[in-house]
Amino acid sequence: MEKIDVKFKALRPNAVLPEYQTSGSAAVDLRYAGEDDIVIPKGEIRSVPTGLAFEIPTGTVAVISARSGLAFKHGIGLANGIGVIDSDYRGEICVGLLNQGVEDFTVHAGDRIAQMMFLPVLIANISKTDSLSDTERGAGGFGSTGIK
Repeated sequence: MEKIDVKFKALRPNAVLPEYQTSGSAAVDLRYAGEDDIVIPKGEIRSVPTGLAFEIPTGTVAVISARSGLAFKHGIGLANGIGVIDSDYRGEICVGLLNQGVEDFTVHAGDRIAQMMFLPVLIANISKTDSLSDTERGAGGFGSTGIK
């Protein structure tokens, strides 16, 4: 497994260096770095600060996703579905959490709120054309391949 060097800067006293929870983990956990609890009412969104800024290597992107346990047990996901942290961003990582659950949810200092993985980036040479190659699927959209 290839490794990269990623630098981080703690911006808040409660910031916790993200770490892999097991040797097979693909992502590190991000934690809430505030002092006061954040209540996320059902159906609402709150920005939750991690207290961390990163120097992500060029050619790499940090992707933030929901924690499966929070999503499954409490309906807590990311407001934008997935977060993309570009290599040239140096500000604090804040996570927009959306409460899709049936009751209010409280985030406490140090709670693991999301996970972040580092992926290589391919830069596309985008060009206009008058035709595209044919495929078996063609222009079939939502549900065109069936459910079974």
